[in-house]
Amino acid sequence: MRLLNARSGTARLMAMVALLLALWAGWQWQGRGGQHRAAAGEIVGTVVGISDGDTLTVLDADHQRYKVRLAFIDAPEKSQPYGMRAKQALSDLVYQQQVRVKVVEQDRYGRNVGQVWLGEQDVNFRQVQQGMAWHYQQYARKGQSGEDFSRYESAQSEAQGQGSGLWADRSAEPPWQYRRNQRDGAG
Repeated sequence: MRLLNARSGTARLMAMVALLLALWAGWQWQGRGGQHRAAAGEIVGTVVGISDGDTLTVLDADHQRYKVRLAFIDAPEKSQPYGMRAKQALSDLVYQQQVRVKVVEQDRYGRNVGQVWLGEQDVNFRQVQQGMAWHYQQYARKGQSGEDFSRYESAQSEAQGQGSGLWADRSAEPPWQYRRNQRDGAG
């Protein structure tokens, strides 16, 4: 009888540990907002959310959500001038559209960083071309092809020369500087 009780006690303990692990895993997943990291180098799905001018959420065919930060660019923060316009421009372009994301890396926030394609259109490039984002050279240098780097630079120069989007403000503050000022209490 003692052997039977010992076995059933061990089985209960194992079941309890399994349950706790499952609950912890679910809590961790919820804590990331239900976001998934792309296992492969590509995500295909429908854009179901726009966070700002360089971040969106894609829902794939398996109903998995992926938070995607657009690679090689940096759009104004929502609290900056043109921040909400940049968000709206991205939304007008891709919201509820089927996109393909070529994942470059995962960032420190667990987002997939990638180049987003709407058909044959490079969405990241389009944001720069419309004057809705900066070409983020600091990060682009480590993963962007030389040809694309030049193309993005030319698009930014042209948007800037025409005063398109955020470039209507000749003293527009880059978002990386704005974030640093916010952290340092200067903003």
